[in-house]
Amino acid sequence: MANKIVTEEIRKLIGTESEPRTVEVERGAIRRFAEAIGDANPLFNDEKSARGTRFGGMIAPPTFCRSLGGGLFNVDLKLPTIRGLDGGSDWEYFEPIRAGDRITVVSKLADIREAEGRLGPMVFIVTETRYTNQFGQLCVVQRSTGIRY
Repeated sequence: MANKIVTEEIRKLIGTESEPRTVEVERGAIRRFAEAIGDANPLFNDEKSARGTRFGGMIAPPTFCRSLGGGLFNVDLKLPTIRGLDGGSDWEYFEPIRAGDRITVVSKLADIREAEGRLGPMVFIVTETRYTNQFGQLCVVQRSTGIRY
């Protein structure tokens, strides 16, 4: 199938990175996030209990990074309709995120491709978001797929 929407000009945007954003992680934000997702694990909401673990204190729940946001890309696909689906995310964890950390978030357009669906053309946009702490340690990599049709 010849691409109708994803042109070479759009494909040239692969590798483009967002502007870095730095967010300071607050202990209260970690607790509120854990409460919102219904996770009572003391690692996420009880500093005293968490100090006795291998982490030595409270850490953020694995998907806390979602609350930090990511970079957006302005890719004009000129779709006849604007519908979208979350195609899922893959996560890799390297270092825990702790209260007081300053996390820098950078997103990169990792891939964009087109396929034909029952309702017409579908565009798959893969974004890689990296979360790095103030010490330059990579904490988390998230690869998300958005589907536009």
